[in-house]
Amino acid sequence: MTAPITATEQDQAITATVLKERSRLWNFIRRRVADQTDADDILQDVFYEFTQAYHLPEPIEQASAWLFRVARNRIIDRFRKKKEVPLADLGASDDEDDCRLDLMLPSPDAGPEAAYTRAMLLEELQLALEALPANQREVFVAHELDGVSFKDMAAQTGISINTLLARKRYAVLFLRQRLQALYDE
Repeated sequence: MTAPITATEQDQAITATVLKERSRLWNFIRRRVADQTDADDILQDVFYEFTQAYHLPEPIEQASAWLFRVARNRIIDRFRKKKEVPLADLGASDDEDDCRLDLMLPSPDAGPEAAYTRAMLLEELQLALEALPANQREVFVAHELDGVSFKDMAAQTGISINTLLARKRYAVLFLRQRLQALYDE
């Protein structure tokens, strides 16, 4: 029977692992996250979680694989958090550039994983928009993507604001349901 590992031995093992994996892990994260501050945050989160998990009774068998898996999950979480901003909240800004769809998606320069995620999201969004009934799609695109107010749409089309609001609501519900599986991935 082996003797239990002391706290000092655990700390030394943690330090050795951090020193050994830090550079590779940083490069892994940096290739996938364009913003250096976000990459630093993710790296610190991963190492913090590693130190917490290392002190649990169940040992981490393959520290390197564990670190990279947690880093990948944190990167995905970061992209999800950025996607969770509702379009309506972004529209409250006076700066038109803040409401651009391309700014809400992962950066195409954030590495191959982010570029793939971005392309997949845009393709799925396009397919979902095409599946909407035409009247709902027109209202959604005009309001959310083109920035046309409901008042202006009502004046242009002769359709009441309440009808336009209802059409947009149905479009949002449909899109949310259609894209939920993609978000869950």
